[in-house]
Amino acid sequence: MSSLSLKPLWLAVMAFAAVMVASPAAALLPVQGYEVRATYPHDSQAFTEGLFFLDGVMFESTGLEGASSIRKVRLKDGAVLQSVATDDDKFGEGIVNWGSEILSLTWRDQIGYRWDLKTLTRKGSFRYPGEGWALTQDGKSLIMSDGTPFLRFLDPKTLKETRRVKVTAEGRPVQNLNEIEWVKGEILANIWMTNRIARIDPKTGAVKGWIDLSGLPETLSQRDPDAVLNGIAYDRQGDRLFVTGKRWPRLYEIGLKPLKDAR
Repeated sequence: MSSLSLKPLWLAVMAFAAVMVASPAAALLPVQGYEVRATYPHDSQAFTEGLFFLDGVMFESTGLEGASSIRKVRLKDGAVLQSVATDDDKFGEGIVNWGSEILSLTWRDQIGYRWDLKTLTRKGSFRYPGEGWALTQDGKSLIMSDGTPFLRFLDPKTLKETRRVKVTAEGRPVQNLNEIEWVKGEILANIWMTNRIARIDPKTGAVKGWIDLSGLPETLSQRDPDAVLNGIAYDRQGDRLFVTGKRWPRLYEIGLKPLKDAR
């Protein structure tokens, strides 16, 4: 998702609403803590919008007009192995792999792109209504967030919407679903401007619980209001979960602690 400084007032209000939903309104939902298992360097200038891990390589997309990119990153030292810029006038958003391609979104331009997974060469484009925030996939469909409480399920070949689910916590809609990742049959979603990740049932849209990442060093700093938690990647082969944020100097491998009743 984009920069707070670039957004109209109503989006700031929506962000506040998301914080409210993610805390007192969802007090009955269980909350999981975390433990840091490993820390890796991350480009502190990267305005992270999308993240996924595949075949030992971290793939990342960055935002902001004139600075948006898609890149391959070496996990151990954060080195950018390969990078391609998106259009200068486009604000890059989420990415996902599908077959031999990467698909990417833009924020408000209603256009997405297809890239070759190996070379990062642009292969084509596609259109969609509304905003584009993030992408993941479940092996059958692409899943897209757009800042609303709805997640769209798309046909990977045609990119047409096949269904959508409304994400709710204790019956209330959850706004500002940001970067998303499919993990063990659930959709994990950053909630923009909060330190929480929602664990979402993909069939019903119900939030099953929260992962609270408060306490990571970057969550304690208020120097940059845009440097928020945003970036979830899962290594299926190694069963490793990674998180980072916009302009964060570190990427974390975390383990989740047992669920606790928030009451």
